[in-house]
Amino acid sequence: MSAFMAIVERDLRLAFARGGDALNVVVFFVIAITLFPFGVGPEQGILERIAAGTIWVAALLAATLALDRLFRADYEDGSLELLALVPLPLELVVLAKSLAHWLSTGIPLVIAAPLLAVLLNMSGDGFWALIAAMLIGTPILSLLGAVGAALTVGARRGGVIVSLLVLPLFVPVLIFGVAAVDAAVYGLAVRPHLMILGAMLLAAIPLCPWASAAALRISLD
Repeated sequence: MSAFMAIVERDLRLAFARGGDALNVVVFFVIAITLFPFGVGPEQGILERIAAGTIWVAALLAATLALDRLFRADYEDGSLELLALVPLPLELVVLAKSLAHWLSTGIPLVIAAPLLAVLLNMSGDGFWALIAAMLIGTPILSLLGAVGAALTVGARRGGVIVSLLVLPLFVPVLIFGVAAVDAAVYGLAVRPHLMILGAMLLAAIPLCPWASAAALRISLD
């Protein structure tokens, strides 16, 4: 556990020391959502209908911005080989790095989402569902993104390839995340959608680090 937390702390310090990755994610998220009222017009009914989908689509796209550097910086400077030698399974190393990625990029998205929902005239009934769905869904994005980042860690222009790989995998999270918010807004049951997201997270926690570790071992060999 101490080694696991040390990796999480290390990656968080690097993320905040660089500053650019986490900041770029939030800035892109804010700008993307802010542009929608200019594109579709200020009519409140239209903005309210598209609010949940707009926020989730912007969150998915923003989450892909920092994925390319999840393993690449460590791969290029040799740190990844050292991490593979620590007395900790590589799967847990991947899980620790995914957790750090979520804390530095996913949590800011969760915090910013309700504030931007006001801009899109979202009904107050959907706020708690939006926060709950994003708290469950954004870790899935980090875990799935880790798989794509591991597969392309040695490739040139890996950022574009990562996006092409992981965006189709993000679609189920998008569907049920938006459905949870819409259900809350229209007075329907929210729990089934959140439970499906929770089941996806429980499945991703063991499977994604395993797949990512396998891809990293191939790259290191």
